[in-house]
Amino acid sequence: MLYEIVVYFFSFVLDGFFREIKPRGSYKIPKDGPIIFVAAPHANQFVDPLILMRNSQRKVSFLIAEKSMKRKYVGSMARALKAIPVTRPQDLAKPGEGKIYLDDRVKDPTRINGINTKFTKQLIVKGQISLPDDRGSSEIIEIISDTELRIKKEFKDLEALELLTQPDGTFYKCLPRIDQSQVYEAVFKTLNAGNCIGIFPEGGSHDRTEILPLKAGVTIMALGAMANNPNLDVKIVPCGLNYFHAHQFRSRAVVEFGSPIQIPSELVNKYRKDGTEKREACSKLLEIIYDGLKSVTVNTPDYDTLMVIQAARRLYKPEHSKLELTDVTELNRRFVNGYIKFKDDPRVQEMNRKVNSYNQSLKYFGLRDHQVQKTTLGRTRALVLLIYRIFLLTILITLGFPGALLSSPLILIARKISAKKAADALKTSTVKVAGRDVLATWKLLVTLGVAPILYGSYVIIFSLIAYKYNWKILNFGIFYPLSILLILIVDSYATLRLFDTGSDIYRSLRPLFLSLLPSRQTSIQNLREIRDQLSQDLTELINDLGPKMYPDFESSRIVKEVNEKVNSRSASPSPSPSRPLSLRLRPLSDWFEDKTLDWEKTEDSDYDDVFFFLDQKNGGKVIGRSRRGSENIRYNGGVSNASTTRSRSSSLNSNVSSNDEYSNGLKVEGFTKMGMTDVTDITGKIPTNIPRIEISDVEDPGYQGDKETIEVESKKNV
Repeated sequence: MLYEIVVYFFSFVLDGFFREIKPRGSYKIPKDGPIIFVAAPHANQFVDPLILMRNSQRKVSFLIAEKSMKRKYVGSMARALKAIPVTRPQDLAKPGEGKIYLDDRVKDPTRINGINTKFTKQLIVKGQISLPDDRGSSEIIEIISDTELRIKKEFKDLEALELLTQPDGTFYKCLPRIDQSQVYEAVFKTLNAGNCIGIFPEGGSHDRTEILPLKAGVTIMALGAMANNPNLDVKIVPCGLNYFHAHQFRSRAVVEFGSPIQIPSELVNKYRKDGTEKREACSKLLEIIYDGLKSVTVNTPDYDTLMVIQAARRLYKPEHSKLELTDVTELNRRFVNGYIKFKDDPRVQEMNRKVNSYNQSLKYFGLRDHQVQKTTLGRTRALVLLIYRIFLLTILITLGFPGALLSSPLILIARKISAKKAADALKTSTVKVAGRDVLATWKLLVTLGVAPILYGSYVIIFSLIAYKYNWKILNFGIFYPLSILLILIVDSYATLRLFDTGSDIYRSLRPLFLSLLPSRQTSIQNLREIRDQLSQDLTELINDLGPKMYPDFESSRIVKEVNEKVNSRSASPSPSPSRPLSLRLRPLSDWFEDKTLDWEKTEDSDYDDVFFFLDQKNGGKVIGRSRRGSENIRYNGGVSNASTTRSRSSSLNSNVSSNDEYSNGLKVEGFTKMGMTDVTDITGKIPTNIPRIEISDVEDPGYQGDKETIEVESKKNV
């Protein structure tokens, strides 16, 4: 009963933070029997498990770091949700005395020497040593003396080797050996009872565009449970967490459940034999799990590719058509598949260049893709709509101002604390780009802690005012403060709804304003023509490449009959922008085509702005670091260059074949890395002093993660 109450409460909280949460494929979840939910990417720290529990239709016990269980509020919530604590070695790390260095990296790379170290007192066999800033860690297999030891695997990362070969050596941390037998026993007990376990196999939360290398712990749980109980049939359900601006207030999310994975009996038999066969069984199951996660997530090697794929998906969608949020996610994923397979095709590379230039033009004009065609309105009609929408916006601001004013202390405190927590998280991690994976969590935690205090203060203030002026409302006794509290809650909810509608209206003003500027008409007209041509060229490219990747391309489209829709639209009469029709010839409903009561059904383009990852408070710079293959991005007004290296974020092989699990779905192809070009190549008269995006590759050692009892060498993906 307590579990249901907590989940229901947090469902209400999530509805306040997110504008829309859409489940997809929840019918695939088995109604009974033991299940392990594996979820990725882990992009929203404590919010991720809440979203999964809300939409999984089963009671789920998540694995959570033991240090999180010790937090006052988080721990209480986790215990109420029957979470299973896990002790992580890095949480118990202690600074080592002295410094360590690598004496002979060529002939004896596993022998570590120390300077003023005390290996025999601080370290133990099967413990680990860790380099600064998560540059790497390795298990200790032999402690020879206080100044000499041997590790199981040599350090291969260039930055790690650079630290270890310094003349003065490098500082290090001592990680103890952790006995996880109690954790596995708790998991086995839960599964044997026919219940569900939830785990994020990446190990920790992050804000990257790709799935990080998976840990082997989930395979030990699944295979170990079935090896100990031959009658147990554990299913693994992959869960994809697809956010649109995960850290932002009133954003959107899609949680997608894949087909349950049946664990092959031969893998269970191999697991029972220990040794090499046991490791092979874990490795094989980890590959199967990764393939399942790949089928329900959108994975791109970097933000640049994601930006182009999103833009291409919007260009491919017919004008005025509306895609469901779940279809947008699926379409993004299928574009990524096409990118992976056809990235070396010259036509794809040329299309990629043009789409990138088009994105730069949108940024210059301050428009979103779906707003380009809205600049075709005549000046008279645009002026009427602009005045009308400004009038609506003024009314909404007036109605929402009291609620916004009352909530402003809460908003300011939540933003300040969450930003500080993000900065702290970024300092201790080389995985995070900007630490945004903790923002939503801390915004919610601060809100839950501060809101009762703030609203209680308002009730006291109103009570004192009523007492001072002897208002008759005091005669209601205890019902008076309760009614004030209820009014405050209702007002806050109404303010949220007004904010949603008002922000939609505000974003719609820019194209109307541009339609009224005579100096911009030529450039805007040119931009519309570019978009139309790009959309046509992209559709032709997809129609050509699609059947080569998917035999059932025509029958499995998400966006159907594109050409027919476009042709029917072009054949329909429409007013000329240069010669707007008379007011009395146009119905009033056409002039005010806002559908005011339907504002929240925003355009597909609102789901993900192509520049969503840029921090506008810092001049467009991304605050954080990049992993290999993921570039830092900033504006500098010049042409950008991309230098791409391999990505350690890759977990498994991502070659896409015709019998891939995706072959049951759509088929649209995407693009390779963005090549920056002069916008004038395709934009004609559009000014060339458009801000560029510069991409500089920053070396990063990648994600070290938790060490499992069995080490599985992950393959590369993407």
